[in-house]
Amino acid sequence: MGAGTAGLPCNWRALCSLIDRVAKTAKQKIMKRKRGGRLLLPLIYAAAILTTLTAAAGFLFFWLVDVPSINNFQEREVVQSTKIFDRSGEELLWEIYGEERRTVVPFNQISRHMKNATVALEDSSFYSHKGISPLSMLRAFIVDVLSGKIEQGGSTITQQLVKNTLLVPKQTITRKAKEIVIAAKLDGVYSKDEILGLYLNEIPYGSNAYGVEAAAQTFFGKSSADVTLAEASYLASLPQAPSYYSPYGNHRDELEKRKNIAIRRMFELGFITTEELEEAKNERVSFRPPSDRGIKAPHFVIYVREQLESLFDENFIKGKGLRVTTTLDLQLQQRAEEIVARYGEINEQQFGATNAGLVAINPRTGEVLAMVGSRNYFDTEREGNFNVTLARRQPGSAFKPIVYATAFKKGYTPNTTVFDLETEFAVQGAGSYIPQNYDEKYRGPVTLREALAQSLNIPSVKTLYLAGLGNALATAKDLGITTLNEPDRYGLTLVLGGGEVSLLELTSAYGVFAADGMRVPYSSILKIENNDGSELFKHEAMPVRALTPEISRTVTNILSDNEARAPAFGQQSPLYFEQYAVAAKTGTTNDSRDAWIIGYNPKIAVGAWAGNNDNSSMEKKIAGFIVAPFWREFMDYALIRVRAEEVGFVDPPIYENNGKPVLNAEWRGSETYVIDKVSGKLATDFTPPVFREEKIIRSVHTILHWIDKDNPQGPIPQNPQQDSQYTNWEGPVRKWVEENNIEEDERSVVPADFDNVHSPELEPTITLRHPIEGLFGPNDTVEVFINASSKRALGQLDVFFNEDFVRSQKDTYNKILLDLKTVSVIGNKNILTLRLYDDVGNRGELRIPIEIEF
Repeated sequence: MGAGTAGLPCNWRALCSLIDRVAKTAKQKIMKRKRGGRLLLPLIYAAAILTTLTAAAGFLFFWLVDVPSINNFQEREVVQSTKIFDRSGEELLWEIYGEERRTVVPFNQISRHMKNATVALEDSSFYSHKGISPLSMLRAFIVDVLSGKIEQGGSTITQQLVKNTLLVPKQTITRKAKEIVIAAKLDGVYSKDEILGLYLNEIPYGSNAYGVEAAAQTFFGKSSADVTLAEASYLASLPQAPSYYSPYGNHRDELEKRKNIAIRRMFELGFITTEELEEAKNERVSFRPPSDRGIKAPHFVIYVREQLESLFDENFIKGKGLRVTTTLDLQLQQRAEEIVARYGEINEQQFGATNAGLVAINPRTGEVLAMVGSRNYFDTEREGNFNVTLARRQPGSAFKPIVYATAFKKGYTPNTTVFDLETEFAVQGAGSYIPQNYDEKYRGPVTLREALAQSLNIPSVKTLYLAGLGNALATAKDLGITTLNEPDRYGLTLVLGGGEVSLLELTSAYGVFAADGMRVPYSSILKIENNDGSELFKHEAMPVRALTPEISRTVTNILSDNEARAPAFGQQSPLYFEQYAVAAKTGTTNDSRDAWIIGYNPKIAVGAWAGNNDNSSMEKKIAGFIVAPFWREFMDYALIRVRAEEVGFVDPPIYENNGKPVLNAEWRGSETYVIDKVSGKLATDFTPPVFREEKIIRSVHTILHWIDKDNPQGPIPQNPQQDSQYTNWEGPVRKWVEENNIEEDERSVVPADFDNVHSPELEPTITLRHPIEGLFGPNDTVEVFINASSKRALGQLDVFFNEDFVRSQKDTYNKILLDLKTVSVIGNKNILTLRLYDDVGNRGELRIPIEIEF
């Protein structure tokens, strides 16, 4: 055959020579076989001739057959998976993809071992051929014939790239011819590194991983830039048969052999040194367990995906390679998952609670830091994939702070007093409603502070009535609650959790208290970037005023008041934090179907829930026993992580003398009078404050006797009986007064006469005995002589200089010595003030100008 090629072009002569050499080599191998070798010789030559004709046809095809364009090949759209990261942008939580999970990376960010292993194993002449390799095609054909099965592929890396990107996978002669033609064209347009980079970002590696970056992350949990020589050899072994060679399949031995072939070929080609060869042979490679390749923070990322689907089309999400940086703090999340799982088992055994959930939010930004929707997302028998943090459940007493905030907005105070007594509430169109406290005890008069801190039900129902159902629902909406849309169904049971809310929304609502009344809607995504790095979305916190600072601080002060809470929870309950500012509230539904606790610091708000997905009851225990322990353990960790020691709560306003006695912790009545403590008579404008004493006419009634519920700071109602609840509230109060032998007053207890010991006529008098003349130096002593007289015994003389108190004199009234070095001098002109009191507080005053020369 070699003699007949002299007149052919150079390329064809080389091809024919190659065929001749390969045929001779094959002949030698065949002759070594026992029998039948001579029968194969004709097949070998036929194969050689066929290959020659195929190549010739390929060149003709190049000119005559229409093939896909390679213009802008690198700019074509490559399907990439969307990746969801934690807030650091470094921890991958999940990938969203269709059939291909891919991340495109630049060529210079791929390990040299990965490039070399691929070339060595797939196409060792890649950097020398022109896109196709006739020798490789012929060799592959002959080997396949000899072996009786397809063992070799004759395609170059360029051909494989074409096959995986521009052509349909169907095996036909036409498709193969197009592959050869396009590969030759590509090789003339793009550099070898560009082609290899495109190839490494395109080919499938198995387990839905397309491209080397996805493969490296899938099998080793690292970037393709960081794979070792041995790891690169494993990865390069996969594309030929991804399922067959899968490290998770049944052919690990074959994968090991192919890896070793890759390492040996790299050494033979001079890609690695002897030392690297030995090191790679001895390296022990661990593949990432399939379970570790799955979703992290599953409830959260599924929730994030729902948010993405509200912004983008599903195909856009699956194929555009978006990079989603979320709000999740992975350390908080992982700790929360561990705690919820561990306590979930304990709570099931002790209380019959088969599920639990937890959510953590930054109240200043609304960012969701952790979200655990069940004990175990993958526990299908317990509906683990159900996200209870988004479910609508009755919150029990955890809703109370919203009602009390509404009451404070209306003018009620933490010191407002109501009666904790068995009370039937008149509900129009319904039967009687008689709520009970959790301990079935009654405490008589209690302040709203005590009622909220101790989670007393009866006072809370009264508070809702006073605040107004519509007003409470409006406050809930202002705080971000969106699910309470059936006011006719709730009635007064709303304050005890009669309406359904989600743990996520209620925790966010508590965040308003933590943020001094500012509401920042909760969010799960910080930013979304396109695959080219351009920004599609960036979260910006947009706070709105939901409560005044005074109201939010008041609620926070009550929820963090350990003394007020102690009668119900004890001094050392899980709600008490000695070293941190934390406010918290529990909630348990009456039928023990739900146990809640939500607490917060200015830096973090954490809500937790325990119960059963099927709404069955747990053992009857308050939330402090069921859900508070695991909430507390997480809170202890979270407070350290967010550096909560750096902040505290701002003190609320001081609620003293706010109008009516009933608003100031006075339950004995709301009609008062002021007497002069000296005379015992009614005080006048001249009665000094220190001698004034407020007295109350003891007349015990329900709060509705003293206030108009819609105007608590207004005048006492003339006809309080007109209120629909008055009779039902008043009856138990009057019964309690009788049972406890409470003495009451008649109006005659009020004195008829007025204070006659305090009047201008009785004020002491002060006059100068000698005028003060001349100028004083700043180091002088001023000597003043006065005449002091009074109709009553003298009490004391107070000395002031420029309104600053200097001293009191009780024994000497006629002489004052003032050392100017010891007082505050404001300038040349100053005032010395002398105030003389008698024994009942009547006061006379003398003001003396003092001039100082500097």
